[in-house]
Amino acid sequence: MNTIPAQEIKRRGISAVDELLENGPVHVISQNRPKYVVMEEERYRAMREREEDRILDRWAEVKRAEAEGKLITLRSEAEIDAWFDALVLDDGE
Repeated sequence: MNTIPAQEIKRRGISAVDELLENGPVHVISQNRPKYVVMEEERYRAMREREEDRILDRWAEVKRAEAEGKLITLRSEAEIDAWFDALVLDDGE
């Protein structure tokens, strides 16, 4: 994981992050824990586009199932959470 302590950013400024971005997203560590992730705008937009595409694909699946009379029925909070995780969080990386 590409990391930098928040204090290092305070000391050196954003140039410290710029250097690390050459190796991918930068996790900013505050109080010994990852607190923020900094990434290049192009990578962020691509990530958002993939997420939106997956949501639209899932919506199309629901509409097809509805048209065929086969709707997905989720009966428990755990089933809903698992379905939502697969829908939103699985970015394929």
